[in-house]
Amino acid sequence: MAQYFRNIYETIATVLIGMGVTFRHLFTKSVTLQYPREQRELPSGTRQKLFVNIDDCIGCLQCEKACPVSCITIETIKAEKDEDLGETSNGKKKRMYLTRFDIDMAKCCYCADCVFPCPTECIYMVPEFDFATYDRNDLVFRFSNLSDEKHKELIEREKAKEAAKQQPPEAN
Repeated sequence: MAQYFRNIYETIATVLIGMGVTFRHLFTKSVTLQYPREQRELPSGTRQKLFVNIDDCIGCLQCEKACPVSCITIETIKAEKDEDLGETSNGKKKRMYLTRFDIDMAKCCYCADCVFPCPTECIYMVPEFDFATYDRNDLVFRFSNLSDEKHKELIEREKAKEAAKQQPPEAN
């Protein structure tokens, strides 16, 4: 019989304690943000989405080599000696065409290891975190700014160079 009344007492006490917590929080200010209309300010140093300022990239492949999960894919074609590709914002001469600079954010582990070895500081994290999508292919960000015509021209030039190397020298 004593166990019966102890169970009733514990049940009532538990309900009252829970209701007490509920009533205490009933009159406090809400901390809920109405996302996406309201967004919390991100702390400094947060690691979010990678961005590449392609005009400053020299095609050194340091970021691709530093990436532990191989989410960065870079393809370059060396410029001819007489071609001037310009300079980066910090004065480094550009010697490569960037035919491909892709970052697959589905693979990225947000470690920022690719940011630090970049000599021109063209790759960095931006405070953008809401880029959800239904298709993984939409998480591959392409940064190369070569036109299709220029890309085809460079590929043909490279094929012609390879073909010239493959041909044996002509004997007179």
